[in-house]
Amino acid sequence: MSDLAYMLVDYRLTTAEILYHMPDHPSLLQSYTWQALDLAPRFPELKKFLDFWSTNLDGKLHSVKVVSNRIIKPGEFNHTRNYLTLH
Repeated sequence: MSDLAYMLVDYRLTTAEILYHMPDHPSLLQSYTWQALDLAPRFPELKKFLDFWSTNLDGKLHSVKVVSNRIIKPGEFNHTRNYLTLH
């Protein structure tokens, strides 16, 4: 599917800040930013990525902050106070 098709079925631009422990120095935290189109509030794409992270990468996850925003929003309706006709 194209990005527009995803947006029409309410996929949203989702950004996650992932804090994880560095493998060589577990007391230090490193930050990673992940961004993709995902379906809120279940976030299946983010969960798939975090599952991949947990099984294949050495850095243990500390925390994940998620922000999601609709790309396609309902149009705004504004009333016109003045109406002018030319000709």
